[in-house]
Amino acid sequence: MILDVILGLFKAPNFWCYLIAYLLGAVPFGLLIGKYFGKVDIKSAGSGSIGATNVLRVLKETNPSKAKILAILTVVCDALKGVVPILVARAMGFDENVLWGMAVFAVVGHCFSPYLGFSGGKGVATGAGVLACFVPIELIIALVVWFIVGKVLKISSVASLSAALALIVASYILHADMPAIHTHAPIFVIVFIVFYKHIPNIARLLRGEEKRVI
Repeated sequence: MILDVILGLFKAPNFWCYLIAYLLGAVPFGLLIGKYFGKVDIKSAGSGSIGATNVLRVLKETNPSKAKILAILTVVCDALKGVVPILVARAMGFDENVLWGMAVFAVVGHCFSPYLGFSGGKGVATGAGVLACFVPIELIIALVVWFIVGKVLKISSVASLSAALALIVASYILHADMPAIHTHAPIFVIVFIVFYKHIPNIARLLRGEEKRVI
């Protein structure tokens, strides 16, 4: 019985969509970019995160001429690894519910990568990438909030969390009934993961120890 269930699972196209989204989302581009282009292991420096903020922070100390370029490259790669599988699946005619599932799995992959012992980044860039496929206007609003808060406070975690909250509010204002899936659950799951991964940052904020990005 169990074997039949497993075999049936492997034959289901949706399963492969979710698996591919997860495994591609799990690719630690920040770590690879830092290692091969910046000659530094960002897992062993700064906050230890594989995201763009840590790439920028670490390389500003070790290779300042490349810091901003490689941080931007990290953001682009982290976003695209979530976007590309969804666009391919959409072109192949997969249901919108499957596409939203892929979005969640891509963020889970980034935050809990099997290539890194199920550790990973904060999920912000990958989350933004996948959400751009479904709620682009809400994402633009969130990015404006992220930019303003980041410019004023210069604290990446506060900017990211503020943007996540703004996206949820905007999604309810613009899409009280989410098209095709009729639920905001995937957005809440993605935002929850982002907040969960920011728990150490939130703790440092409460202690007044969170570092600014200058």
